[in-house]
Amino acid sequence: MRTLVVGAGATGGYFGGRLAGAGRDVTFLVRPRRAAELAARGLRITGPDGAAVATVRPRTVSVDTLDGPYDVVLLAVKSYALEQAMLDLAPAVGPETVIVPLLNGMRHLDELTGAFGEERVYGGVCMIHATLDEAGDVVHLTGLHRLGFGPLDGDDGRLAAVTATLSGAGFDAAASATIVQDMWEKWVFLAALGAVTTLMRASVGAINAAPGGPAVTAGIAAEAVAVATAAGHAPRAGALAFLRAGVSSTAPMTSSMYRDLVRGAPVEADAILGDFVAQADRDGVRVPLLSAAYTALAIYAAGR
Repeated sequence: MRTLVVGAGATGGYFGGRLAGAGRDVTFLVRPRRAAELAARGLRITGPDGAAVATVRPRTVSVDTLDGPYDVVLLAVKSYALEQAMLDLAPAVGPETVIVPLLNGMRHLDELTGAFGEERVYGGVCMIHATLDEAGDVVHLTGLHRLGFGPLDGDDGRLAAVTATLSGAGFDAAASATIVQDMWEKWVFLAALGAVTTLMRASVGAINAAPGGPAVTAGIAAEAVAVATAAGHAPRAGALAFLRAGVSSTAPMTSSMYRDLVRGAPVEADAILGDFVAQADRDGVRVPLLSAAYTALAIYAAGR
């Protein structure tokens, strides 16, 4: 299947690069600067130990040269870039195209289905700790590299082909019959981890080692679980265990929002925390710690 990866940052670069390295028909839709980087150096991926995982010379297209339609569109942009990305990728979408978004939060589903129709949009969940270094290479920071996907309302007949396309490329990939619940569980984790690290301006390990730190991390996690539960998406046992292990960790773990914050870059505060706090307000759930974290990020964004 022809696969278009929209965005060649840490997430799109990793999953798209591994797919290309496995021989899949992959094209990246990128800006001219990123296209030049990839043409000059290739797409390089290193693992947690610093060893090379893959180096590929990816096929790239620009907005002006996009040749559609594609069978699968792997959408790997930040939430604040979604509006432009939807305009850019529109020529790639045909009657049978499947869009698999790897964005955080939930609001993008409404935007994508509104633009392209519910029949063309899957849910998607990726779990990965990765970043781009100064040279534009993808650095995979831990062993976590999980991709989940599936129709929003059941098998639509294309799932087997999409699964075959996205599997067997060196990362964990699986179709899911509960993708909306999966997305909510990831949202809970990201909201909690993002709030903890950006509010305290430190790694989870440093926070838990500080006086009162464990109470803060546990309190934020409890607020996040309460929001999802009130919305009808109470985290399942495995997701709860993953969340509690994450926020109580003694390791120097941070969130992508924290890493963007310390770099002075834009943060996904609205999609991850703003919408989460708004959901809490609608359901009458008190979330003082999550609200404080969102307010702090809003002040940061206003000052950029």
